[in-house]
Amino acid sequence: MAKTKTTFFCQNCGAQFAKWQGQCTSCKEWNTIAEEVIQKAEKTSWKTNETSVHTERGRSARPTLISEISSEKETRLNTKNEELNRVLGGGLVPGSLTLLGGEPGIGKSTLMLQVALQLPYKTLYVSGEESAQQIKMRAARIHPEANTCYILTETKTQNIFRNIAEMQPDIVVIDSIQTLHTDYIESSAGSISQIRECTTELIKFAKETATPVILIGHITKDGNIAGPKILEHMVDTVLQFEGDRNHIYRILRANKNRFGSTNELGIYEMQGSGLREVSNPSEILISKNEEELSGTAIASTLEGMRPLMIEIQALVSTAVYGTPQRSATGYNAKRLNMILAVLEKRAGFKLGAKDVFLNVTGGITVDDPAIDLAVVAAVLSSNIDIAIDKRMCFAAEIGLAGEVRPVTRVDQRILEAEKLGFESIIISKYCKLPKASYGINIIKLAKVNDVVQHLFG
Repeated sequence: MAKTKTTFFCQNCGAQFAKWQGQCTSCKEWNTIAEEVIQKAEKTSWKTNETSVHTERGRSARPTLISEISSEKETRLNTKNEELNRVLGGGLVPGSLTLLGGEPGIGKSTLMLQVALQLPYKTLYVSGEESAQQIKMRAARIHPEANTCYILTETKTQNIFRNIAEMQPDIVVIDSIQTLHTDYIESSAGSISQIRECTTELIKFAKETATPVILIGHITKDGNIAGPKILEHMVDTVLQFEGDRNHIYRILRANKNRFGSTNELGIYEMQGSGLREVSNPSEILISKNEEELSGTAIASTLEGMRPLMIEIQALVSTAVYGTPQRSATGYNAKRLNMILAVLEKRAGFKLGAKDVFLNVTGGITVDDPAIDLAVVAAVLSSNIDIAIDKRMCFAAEIGLAGEVRPVTRVDQRILEAEKLGFESIIISKYCKLPKASYGINIIKLAKVNDVVQHLFG
C-alpha cells in the first residue's frame, strides 16, 4: 500500500507547513492554508513504458571541462510573430519552458492560439478550459486556414504524454497549467502540489526531447502568477501580458528570460480577428490632435533595444482642498514629487499650493529617467497655459541640482525622432554624439532655467 503524507500549503504563496494555522507567516495572508494529501508512489517517466530510474541511468551526466563544451549558437524556432520573437529574444529555444501570465480576459489564450495557428511546425494545443468546438469557433475567427495545429482537450498529464508520444509535435502549448493534474498527487487540480508536480513532468519532457513548451498561467488578485513561487524559478522564461480590458492595446513583457533580455516590449492591438502586432508603437502613444494644447510634451524613451516616442500629459490647477493632490499614471509618483521640488527650488515656480496630475498616454508604464525633461516641460506648459511646439521632443534626465543630465544611447533617440518627422530635440549639453550632423535640430541645454527660457522666454 502506498504511503500517504498530509501537508499544509499556503494557496497564495506556496509556503509549506507541518500543521494548519490561521495566518501564513510567509505572505501574511489569512485563511489561505489548506491541507493536501500527497501519495508517495513510484513515478514513471513522461514516456509511459519507462520508469524514471531507467531514464536517468540512460542519460547520466558526466563532468566536462568548460573549454570542451560546444558553444555553437542554438537554433531558435521562429514563431511568425515579430512582437513575441522580440520579447523572447529571437524565437523559441528548443527544450525551453515558457510561462505566460495575465489577468482573466486579457487575451492570453487568444495570443497563444493565434501563434499556434500561424506556426509552420507541428503544434499540439492542449486545453483544459475549453472544448474543441469552442476552440474551433475562435480559431475560425482568428486564422481560418491552419494545417499544422492539433487540438487536445485533456487535463491528465499521463494521457497528454501518451498523445505526445504518438504524434511527436514540435511545439506544445498548455492552457492552462492550473487545470492539469497527475495520478501521482492526491489533491485537486490547481493546488500547490499539483502545479509543482505537473510542471516538473513537463520540464523533464521538454529537456529530454528538446521540445519547446508554452504554459499559460493564472494570476492572483495581487497580480502575481498563481501557484508556488518556485514555479517561476523552474521555467526558463516568464512573460506577463498586461493591459486594460477597457482599452484595445496589450503589452507583453518578459519578467525573466534565460535566453535574452528582460527589457524588451511587445505591443498588440485587440481586434475582432485577433491580436494585431503594432510594429510602430509611436502611432498609438502620440495623439493625432491637429491643434496645439498646453500641458503636453513628447519624450524619446527606450524599451530594451526599441526607441519609443511617448506623449506626456500634465494638468496643473489650483488646489481646492487644503492638501494639494499629486497623481501620476504610468510614471513614478515619488519621482514626480522630486521634479516638482526641483522646479520650486531651482526654477522659482510656486507649485506647492497646486494640484498636479500626470499621465503617460497609451496605458503603458515607463521608468526611463530620460522622460524627466518632458515631464518638466509638460508641467510648466500646463502651469502657465502655453502650448509647446508638437514638432519638438525631449530626451534628458533632471538632477536634484536642477541640471539637465545626459542619458544613454542618445543617438538612437535622435534617429527615431528624425524618422518620425520631429524638427527639434532638446538634450543635455554634456551628451557626446557619435555623428557630426543629423537631419534634426539638436538643442543642448545645461540647466532647468535654460529649458524654461528656451520654451517660454
